[in-house]
Amino acid sequence: MKRKSIFNSSLLHIFLLYLLSGSLVSGQQPIERAGGSYVKTSLNAYSFNTLLREGMEDESKGITLFRLLDFCAENDFDAIDITGYYFPGYPEVPSDEYINNIKRRAFQLGLDISGTGVKNDFATPDAEKRAADVKMVKEWIDVAARLGAPVIRVFAGELPKGYEGRREEVAQYMAECLKECADYGKLRGVLVGVQNHGDFLSTAEQCIDMVKRVNSDWFGLIVDSGKFLSEDPYVDLEKAMPYAVNFQLKESPIGPRSPVKTDLKRLMKIVNESGYRGYLPIETLEIKGEPRPVPDIPYDPFTLVPEFLKDVKAAIAAEYK
Repeated sequence: MKRKSIFNSSLLHIFLLYLLSGSLVSGQQPIERAGGSYVKTSLNAYSFNTLLREGMEDESKGITLFRLLDFCAENDFDAIDITGYYFPGYPEVPSDEYINNIKRRAFQLGLDISGTGVKNDFATPDAEKRAADVKMVKEWIDVAARLGAPVIRVFAGELPKGYEGRREEVAQYMAECLKECADYGKLRGVLVGVQNHGDFLSTAEQCIDMVKRVNSDWFGLIVDSGKFLSEDPYVDLEKAMPYAVNFQLKESPIGPRSPVKTDLKRLMKIVNESGYRGYLPIETLEIKGEPRPVPDIPYDPFTLVPEFLKDVKAAIAAEYK
């Protein structure tokens, strides 16, 4: 009897270890929401990428973030998503004075700061580079906290060459990096969202798998409506939405070089039925070296963004009536 008791205790101990290790745990569950779906519009600053980069060198040739804030107010956006690239000195963090001036101006214009984002690579097999990018993301989590931005957008990175048969290995060390970032985000009150970007994370299944690996309430998906590389991107959108902490709404569901326009009616129905409450930042894309879907019309965000916003608002009004 004594041996049996010891044996049973050992089995229980092993079972508990498995549970604690996560081997028998399904991972992060869909976000619990209340009150039904509710969305607000935001502008992703990348829509003005060229002009903002030129403005950082010479204001007379481009625009500044402050001019972009004015543009958002003039066109009745609810918020702005300010990608980190357009802050002076990126990837170095901006000064408190600059951050405070952005916050002050946004508040005066009635604009929320719906998020920010950085460029990183957690797919690289170089552990030192991954560690450097984790450090950089943490520094920009601090920036997000100072801005009052609720979420920071990060990338997965491309599957490294020679690692085609080693995806599991990459997924493991990528999840460790994202987990470390999410843990820091928790301390600073900033959610970390990884964006499906047609790279290591190209399908809803891949994205959800990563969310479950990280398994943190402070981590989720930035759902990019134009970067699911699958037979039907809308199916992936529907699967991913329960894990969404922010969004990227694109002109086309299959990339900027496609003349196929996003079915905004179908997309808004998916968003509404998911219960998502939050921002829908729109992002128009400049295509360098290749013609746009309408080759005779050059890329002009001052024209294109308001037109796309008008279509998005019409789709929102039709779905949320």
